[in-house]
Amino acid sequence: MTDDLTPRQRDVLGFIQAHAGVEGAPPTLQQIADAFGFRQACAAHKHVRRLQQAGYLEVRPNEARGIRVVGVPGTRLKLRDDRLDLPVLGRVAAGSPIGADAGVERHVLLDRALFSSRPDYLLRVKGDSMRDDGIFDGDLVAVQRASDARNGQVVVARIDGEITIKRLERTRSRLRLLPRNPDYAPIEVPPGSDFAIEGIYCGLVRAE
Repeated sequence: MTDDLTPRQRDVLGFIQAHAGVEGAPPTLQQIADAFGFRQACAAHKHVRRLQQAGYLEVRPNEARGIRVVGVPGTRLKLRDDRLDLPVLGRVAAGSPIGADAGVERHVLLDRALFSSRPDYLLRVKGDSMRDDGIFDGDLVAVQRASDARNGQVVVARIDGEITIKRLERTRSRLRLLPRNPDYAPIEVPPGSDFAIEGIYCGLVRAE
């Protein structure tokens, strides 16, 4: 039983367990933060530390993926058993924007527990501009359709008819799409440009 955990802690534990089961490796703190919309990885660390203290996780220091689900003797977390049938849409550039391709390549059946929010579709990433957020070339990013996002969220955006995935930076004076790789420059979104947020990143499926 996991009655000693809050609903959010149960969801974090379920995400870690499902991620490890599907991808063969536990998520990083940044991946947990991104999946649940935390602004910083330290928020994910607080949940992981609480789960460690409760005996559900083992954390190996100085390892990017040092989280292990160990559980408590006689108990086992029951994951949500609903599955999502998600379409895979084209490829989205993570290095420079490319023309949107909404053609459905195939459908993928995935565990709902992999994602903090229910995604509507998957997009395949091309490039490495989001590598520091744990998003790599060939990954399938899960996207929830949305027309707005909070400052700092990873979004799929359309600018001048092209699609890209970046971290949103919104201030009073400007709007930018930020890569997470120092080799790439931010994309400035000038006033009056053809810009729209198409969706919010809510997880990924690692490329094989």
